[in-house]
Amino acid sequence: MEKKASLSKKAQSAATIKRLLTVAMREFSQKGYAGASTEAIVKEARVTRGALYHHFKGKKDLFYAVFKEAQLQIGNRIEADADAADDLWDGLISGCNAFLKACSDPALQQVVVIDAPSVLDWNTYRSVDENLPGSGLSLLKDCLRDLVDQDMIKPVSVDALAHLLSGAMDEAAVWIAQSRNPSIALPQAQQTLRRLLEGLKT
Repeated sequence: MEKKASLSKKAQSAATIKRLLTVAMREFSQKGYAGASTEAIVKEARVTRGALYHHFKGKKDLFYAVFKEAQLQIGNRIEADADAADDLWDGLISGCNAFLKACSDPALQQVVVIDAPSVLDWNTYRSVDENLPGSGLSLLKDCLRDLVDQDMIKPVSVDALAHLLSGAMDEAAVWIAQSRNPSIALPQAQQTLRRLLEGLKT
């Protein structure tokens, strides 16, 4: 009986966290970190303020959880497009294009590209991409490692190359976000990135 009660509490707790994250993602995306209100989040999520602080230390901690969820959503889009490609090389191109496209999605863009670099300290920001399974960087490393192993790109340090490409794409995502015409900037960034990647081929 106690075990069933414990499982029930865990399920309720997981459901509460999921509801808070869903509502918080929408609130942070639409209003930005500065404009987002924890009061509005708990009200829409239909939970008490005590429930929010039971699971998260505060607004910044909740944003951090939302940021990780956003990174996983981007990773899912990258993986879906890369897996649909004909081969590993096309998978690299498709995955990189998917990253830039996902970062141009207004909901994800506000959290990941605009707010996260200023709300989170640099080490925290980087550690999520570096250590979160399924993140864009981890997927990029896996793809590059396979390409090197199959002699489809020149033998280089996978870690170095992944960080160089990741940095370039992060900067491109910011450039697109600040562009007067993102619908033009996005394909320009994708086309230019492809030209750069072509130089890696054996």
